[in-house]
Amino acid sequence: MDYNRLGKTGYNISQLSFGTWAIGGSWGKTNDKESLRALERAIEAGVNFFDTADVYGDGHSERLLAKATKGKEKDIYIASKFCRAGDITDPSTYSEQLVTQYLEATLERLERETLDLYQIHCPPFEILKDGQVFEVLDKLKASGKIRHYGVSVETIEEGMYCLENENVSTLQVIFNMLRQKPLTDLLPKAVAKDVGIIARVPLASGLLTGKFNSNHQFEKDDHRHFNKDGQVFNVGETFGGLTFEKGVELSNRLKWITEGRGNMAQAALKWVMQQQGVSTVIPGFKNVAQIEDNLAAIDVPEFSSTELQRIQSFYITEVDQHIRGAY
Repeated sequence: MDYNRLGKTGYNISQLSFGTWAIGGSWGKTNDKESLRALERAIEAGVNFFDTADVYGDGHSERLLAKATKGKEKDIYIASKFCRAGDITDPSTYSEQLVTQYLEATLERLERETLDLYQIHCPPFEILKDGQVFEVLDKLKASGKIRHYGVSVETIEEGMYCLENENVSTLQVIFNMLRQKPLTDLLPKAVAKDVGIIARVPLASGLLTGKFNSNHQFEKDDHRHFNKDGQVFNVGETFGGLTFEKGVELSNRLKWITEGRGNMAQAALKWVMQQQGVSTVIPGFKNVAQIEDNLAAIDVPEFSSTELQRIQSFYITEVDQHIRGAY
């Protein structure tokens, strides 16, 4: 495992880390025993950073992380997120009183006294521009309850705005072969500002595993079923903003990336890890087999400059026009 500096936090975190939305809920059936075995396997392999949120299974993923990291709190960094347990459009959701309540509940579930990284969970741009929430986070940092804070954003514009705040240590962004917009301006500016980049949705909600056909049916409690067109939350969080059918078509045209690189998921993860400015990539998982498969991405060959150009050209000419919503 190689480790990268997570911006201003100074943390050296595993280049491949994991998100815990899937083991919390909204990705179909889960099994806690298998989830814990998977977390244990990741930690054994050198993964030292996990991303979660208070709304992942109403705190369930945080509780699982508490069990998996018991006695390893000094060695394993945990980032959680807040605001979506309330009305994200209501400024009072970001008040000192409510944010403190959210944080204390998260710390209780994680069985920790201090949180390594606290992130605003995809708030409206108006909330970020208002600035109140950053003042609250500054107070929580001064109190010692959090060590650093960052923002999970939906759009490049939001990310660029957050980079102007000197106290923002990290940005979490949607970034994958089918969602390359951060490459142009956001990643270079993040490097210049020493802000860590956490790449989420790296497999485009499974499209870049190459395992689906256009007739695939997801379980009713899987967000890829109930949010496929942005019915519940931002459309970009599901399939990176593409329709499922178009996403399957486009991902099939990228299957050449597997040549000499194991499988499509491993190649897609390697592409993200290879981009300058990305501190870590956080695929999801539900079992040990998925952990093992994703870990294998570390050792597959990097893409050549010619291959990188081919992938970027494909995105510009064939993909970008089909992405829905602001991004």
